Amino acid sequence: MNKCFLAMLGLWMVAVPGLPGGGAWADDVLLKGGDISMLSRLEELGAVYRDGGKPADAIGIMMRSGGNCFRVRLFVNPTMKNAVVQDLDYVVKLAQRVKKAGAVLLLDIHYSDTWADPSHQNKPAVWRDLPFEELEAKVESYTTEVIATLRKAGCLPDIVQVGNEITPGFLWPEGKLHRAKEGGWGNFARLLKAGIRGVKAPLGAEDKVRTMVHIDKGGNARATSWFFGNLAKHKVEFDMIGLSYYPWWHGGIEDLRRNLKQTAARFGKPIVVVETAYPWREGQHDKTKGKNMSWPQTPAGQKQFLQDVIEAVQATPQGLGRGVLWWYPESIPNQSLRIWKGGRMALFGTDGNGQPALDAFRADAPAAADRAPER
Repeated sequence: MNKCFLAMLGLWMVAVPGLPGGGAWADDVLLKGGDISMLSRLEELGAVYRDGGKPADAIGIMMRSGGNCFRVRLFVNPTMKNAVVQDLDYVVKLAQRVKKAGAVLLLDIHYSDTWADPSHQNKPAVWRDLPFEELEAKVESYTTEVIATLRKAGCLPDIVQVGNEITPGFLWPEGKLHRAKEGGWGNFARLLKAGIRGVKAPLGAEDKVRTMVHIDKGGNARATSWFFGNLAKHKVEFDMIGLSYYPWWHGGIEDLRRNLKQTAARFGKPIVVVETAYPWREGQHDKTKGKNMSWPQTPAGQKQFLQDVIEAVQATPQGLGRGVLWWYPESIPNQSLRIWKGGRMALFGTDGNGQPALDAFRADAPAAADRAPER
């Protein structure tokens, strides 16, 4: 797509938020892209991404395919083992690349030293012995420091996830749900509110940053209603809902459609599928099988899956379906690192070239500058 750079950049600045000088976030812009948190690390280990066989920047490749939004995770004091390397310095550098490319930046704060998900929501080691009131204050001050640092570095996020897949709560045990003796929903809501306050504290009048609450129940309308209904009861104020949707865990595409419809109707908030993936080839001894894996595990099947997820999100009532982000699109095999599912879930092949699924982002995509982003 060879288009005039200046004209396209002008259109992009009108349509997409978060650019220097402040941009309007048009509600009809569908966010499309992926969580590229490992991109810098994989590049350090020799990963090469290709566009038509020629080495190119992965962010630029995805943007030229219609991508416009990239998520980056942050750990407090990461273990620096395997894929847990995203400290604040790492995140600043990658976030600067995203912003220089003219894309929307979604920051995913894990509030942990390692993976925070439905099975693990452990506090950072240095916060372990804090009394609850001090923990609450620390969540706010830490979040404020993170956002202020990114703002100063010229890479203020457009969206901030306060926690990652926090269906069972976060900052365990104090913020763990189903643990009434330790505070349950009351404590969890206080900690979540502290994080949201921390996002807003360092912002200027011209800054527009949206807060997101993310759970993993993309295909479970009942669980989603339970969770966000309780947030409403505890008067937790936030801007956007994030969902994970992996069919082998969360159900078929109709389950996703049903949840999007019911969640939009009840809560009236913009919804983004911030994590999804599907394999482009089969793997041995793998759990990604079963009745909900109804698309062929081929490049064409992966593309059809992404098209179906995008269509489901676009069909959300009231125009509240606002985006689809692929999990770990850059995960091509690397001899120095264990790659999730052996790279079968990536949007790039083993040779570094983009998979056909990238083309699913093209339809109705806002114009992006036809250039590779600066590093």
